[in-house]
Amino acid sequence: MWILYALGSAFFAGLTAVLAKCGIEHTNSHLATALRTIVVLIFSWIMVGIVDTIHTITHKTFLFLILSGISTGASWLCYFKALQLGNINKVTAVDKTSVVLTIILSLIFFKESVTVYKILGMIILTAGTYLMVEKKEDNKQTSNAWLLYVVLSVVFASLTTILGKIGITNIESNLGTAIRTSIVLVMSWIVVFVTHSEMNMKSISKKEYLFIVLSGLATGGSWLCFYHALQNGPASLVTPIDKLSILFTVLFSYLIFHEKLSKKSLLGLMLIVSGTLV
Repeated sequence: MWILYALGSAFFAGLTAVLAKCGIEHTNSHLATALRTIVVLIFSWIMVGIVDTIHTITHKTFLFLILSGISTGASWLCYFKALQLGNINKVTAVDKTSVVLTIILSLIFFKESVTVYKILGMIILTAGTYLMVEKKEDNKQTSNAWLLYVVLSVVFASLTTILGKIGITNIESNLGTAIRTSIVLVMSWIVVFVTHSEMNMKSISKKEYLFIVLSGLATGGSWLCFYHALQNGPASLVTPIDKLSILFTVLFSYLIFHEKLSKKSLLGLMLIVSGTLV
């Protein structure tokens, strides 16, 4: 059953990237992140209320949920900044390499088994990512900028999974998601006010507001599925399945933004999927 939840997370995550891209075309990425988080928070707490999952939370659990939320906030801020600067297919491809770091960390912290298939899969996935990331012909400095942000996103995303796995060990996954989202909300709005991005709220069009809200709903769905899968399945397997969201991202970005893959990038995508399945 956890495999189905992981696949559901992949679908909603792929949808999130495209909807978010629509919502930050002319909107400050930090502000868009903060607004999206409000939607995710409401969605998460509604799910907590529906399934009635309020329990006593230990200090250890609460601490790791807070740390996971902080890592998530940092990953989001970096990811959506990269998404604003770079090509959605390339940003998503590099972001998916967090699966390699997550597998390594889960082997260290959770003593999950090391198999030849996992090692082979990580090698193939990394090779595929390298092929998908092609240098831009127009602005080299901009290309380097998005790459830096997405690498930081990868590091924080991996920490999010490990810390989240520890944090939801003894509580219902929906409650863990809601608590983490609360932390992300606080963190994202702090960044908004520090950078004075709130000044741009009046200039956001209704269309971009709509896409920001839709991306928040998609993110909420992805998170609920992901952490339910993570609670019942091994982190080194849940994460790779979740990263298959790149297939949905590439499909949606082609249909909406008409972003096409070169033969080299297409080969890279095939390797990423193959490595993930392995």
